[in-house]
Amino acid sequence: MSINFKILTFLYCCVLFETNAQNISIWKPDLERKKPQDWLVRPFTEKAEIFKSSDGKDIILYNGLLKRTFRISPDLGCVDFKNLSNGQQLLRAVKAEARITVNGINYNIGGLYGQKENAYLLPEWVDKLKSSDSAFHYTTYEIQDIKPYLNWKTSMWTGNKKNATGKTVSFHYASALPALKGLEVVVHYSLYDGIPLISKWVTIKNNTGSPVTINQVVNEILAVVEEESAVVGTPEEMSKPNGIYIENNFAYNNAMRYHLSDQATHWKVDPLYTSQVNYDFKTPCLLEVYPKRDIGIVLEKGQFFESVRTYELLNDKYDRERNGLAVRKMYRTIAPWTTSNPIFMHLVSKNDEEVRTAIDQCAATGYEALILSFGSHCNMEDTTAANLKKWKELADYAHSKNIFIGSYSLFSSRKISVEDDVIDPKTGKPGGAFFGNAPCMGSKWGLGYIKSLKRFMTATGFNIFENDGPYPGDVCASATHPGHLGLEDSQWKQMELQKGLYRWCNENGIYVNAPDWYFLDGTNKTALGYREVNFSLSREQQMILNRQNIFDAMWNEIPSMVWGFVPLTKYQGGGPEAILEPLSEHLDAYKQLMMQYYGAGIQACYRGPRLYDTDLTKKTVIEVVSWYKKYRDILNSDIIHLRRADGRDWDGIMHVNPGLKEKGLVMLYNPLNESVTRDIKLPVYYTSKHTSLKIREKEGLAKAYQVDREFNVPLTVLIPARSYTWLVLE
Repeated sequence: MSINFKILTFLYCCVLFETNAQNISIWKPDLERKKPQDWLVRPFTEKAEIFKSSDGKDIILYNGLLKRTFRISPDLGCVDFKNLSNGQQLLRAVKAEARITVNGINYNIGGLYGQKENAYLLPEWVDKLKSSDSAFHYTTYEIQDIKPYLNWKTSMWTGNKKNATGKTVSFHYASALPALKGLEVVVHYSLYDGIPLISKWVTIKNNTGSPVTINQVVNEILAVVEEESAVVGTPEEMSKPNGIYIENNFAYNNAMRYHLSDQATHWKVDPLYTSQVNYDFKTPCLLEVYPKRDIGIVLEKGQFFESVRTYELLNDKYDRERNGLAVRKMYRTIAPWTTSNPIFMHLVSKNDEEVRTAIDQCAATGYEALILSFGSHCNMEDTTAANLKKWKELADYAHSKNIFIGSYSLFSSRKISVEDDVIDPKTGKPGGAFFGNAPCMGSKWGLGYIKSLKRFMTATGFNIFENDGPYPGDVCASATHPGHLGLEDSQWKQMELQKGLYRWCNENGIYVNAPDWYFLDGTNKTALGYREVNFSLSREQQMILNRQNIFDAMWNEIPSMVWGFVPLTKYQGGGPEAILEPLSEHLDAYKQLMMQYYGAGIQACYRGPRLYDTDLTKKTVIEVVSWYKKYRDILNSDIIHLRRADGRDWDGIMHVNPGLKEKGLVMLYNPLNESVTRDIKLPVYYTSKHTSLKIREKEGLAKAYQVDREFNVPLTVLIPARSYTWLVLE
C-alpha cells in the first residue's frame, strides 16, 4: 500500500508538471524584432513571459529587454542569451547548468556537449549537440509568478513599497546513479518585469534516505563573450565582460562597496576555448558563482538546501553613469526595502531623561526616528524584566510622538570567552578573525546573542536595529559550538545565522543599519564610506570631504541605501574646530552640513545629545527638514554626477526622476571665499525632457530652456561664497 501510494504520488506530480509545461504560449519570433524603448527613461510596460518554441525543443525567457533560450532536448542547456536593447549576444558556448559536489565528488547538472568551436555558437549547431555526461539530467519544468524573496513590511517612509513582478521557471533534474537517487535538484530562473535582469539559484532536497554532505554548489556556469582579446596577460589583469553585471547575496567584508564585498563571483578561464587569442588560454570569460570556501553542509534526510542567489543585469553601453543607474534600478526592484529612508538622529545618552528630551526634539523638528548610538546607556543584550520594562516605556513614549526608536549593538569586534570565540584553524586557539578576536555566531553565546536581540526588540517594540560589526566571514575550527559542526560548515552556517536575523527584522518591520553588504537579505542601509578620523578635522574640511564621499558612493547606490556622519560633539579626537557644539555658534556650518546630506537624499548620523540648543537653531533645523520633506521624492531619486568637489571651484550633483512633476533637482556648491558665476551644462536625458523644460532657482520663477542635441541644457548660475544654491527642473 505504501509503495502504491508513492507511485500514485509520483504520477500525480508528473501530471501536474506536464500540465504546467503545456500551459505555455508558443514563441513568436517577431517579438524579438521590436526595438525596445529606453527602460531607464520611461517605464517599460512589456511583461516577462516564458514561451515554448514551436518545435517543443526550447524554453524561451523574454521580457522585451532580454531573451534567454534553453534547449530541453536531449537535455537542458542555455543556447542563447541576448540583450535586446543593443542586439548583443552574450553567450559563446553551452555549459552545464550548475555543478554540485556531493560527498566529495563533483557532478554536473544538465548541459549539452559536442560544440567544437567555443568562440561563438551558431543556431544550426544546437540540433547536433548531445546529452552530456552529467550525473543529473533534466526531467520537467514548472512556471510561476515571482514570489517575494522576503515578506517585508514597514511603516516608515519608503520610495517603493511594491514587490518585484515577473515569472519564475524551475527546471527539475534527477540522477540514475545509485548514490544520488532521491537527491532532488532544481535550477530556478526569475525573469523580472521592466528591467533586463535575471536571477538564478539552485535548491536541493535530500530524499535519499541517509545524510549527504553538500560540499559545494556552483549555481551559475556561463560561457560569456570575452571583453578583450589579449595575446598575453593573466585573468586578473584582463578586463571582465562589460555586457553583464553580476551580483549575489554572499557578500561581506565591511568594505561598504559591493565589488569589494562579493565573495562568490568568479571569472575563470575556459580550457575548451582553444581558439582564443591569449597564448596561455587565460582569457577570463567563464563565469562561475559559488562561495570561495566550500560550504560543507551535511544535509539530513528530508532536509532542504538553497544556494547563493545570483542576479544578472545586462548593460547596453560603456557608460559609467548609465550602468550605475541600471544597478540602482535593480536594487529598487529586487530589494525595495532599501528605499525606506526615515529621518533619524544618533543620540549619545547617559540616562533616560536625555532619551525623552531627544524624542521631544525629534518630534518638534520633524525628525522621524531616534537611534541610541554607541556609547549610550542602552544594552540590547540585557533581557532582564527591569531592562525590558524600562525600554518599552521609552519606546511607547517615542511611538506616542510618532517617533521610531532603536539602538546600536556590537557583534563581531569583541572578545567573549575561550569557549565562544572564533577558533583559529591554524593554532586551535581563539584568534585569526577579521577583527583579530571575535565571537563565533554559531557558539552558545552567539546563538544566545541572536535570541536576546529578538526578545529585546519584540518585548520593547523597538523599530530600528543598528548592528555594528556584523558577521565578516570568519571561519571557526571549534567542534563543540552548537551552531556548526566544524571548520567545513562554519562559514556558511554563521552567514545563514546573520542573514536569518536580518530577514527576521525585515519581516517584522524593524529597520536595519549594518555596515556590510547584506542588502539582498534584508538590511536597509550601510555606511556611505568614510574614514572615521576625518571627523576630527575642521568643519570646512569635513564639508568638502563629505561631498566627495557622497559623489563617489552614488555611482551604484541609491541615496536611501547609505548613511553619512555629522559629529555634533567630539568624535575620534579633534578640537573645537571639528565639532558643531554649541550648535548656535556654528549655525551656518550646521545648516550647510544638513543641506549637503539632505540635498543628496542621504540621512546622516547627527551624533550628539540634542538637535538644537536655541530657538534660532530649532528654527533652522525645522526649515531644512521641511525643505527636505517637500522635495523628498526627487531627493530620494537617483543622482547624476556633475562635478566632484575639489575645493578649487564649484561642485554639484543632480537628482533625476522622469516619473515625477519635479524631473530633476540640482545641488550646487561653492567652496571659495567669493561668489562665482559659472556656465554649467545640465545633462537632462534621464529626466525624459528631451526638447525643452523649465528650470527655477529655489522657489523663484521658472524659466523655459531648450535642450540641445546632446541632451544638455546650458545655463548660467550664481553660487554664493562658501555656500550653495539649488535648482528645480520641471
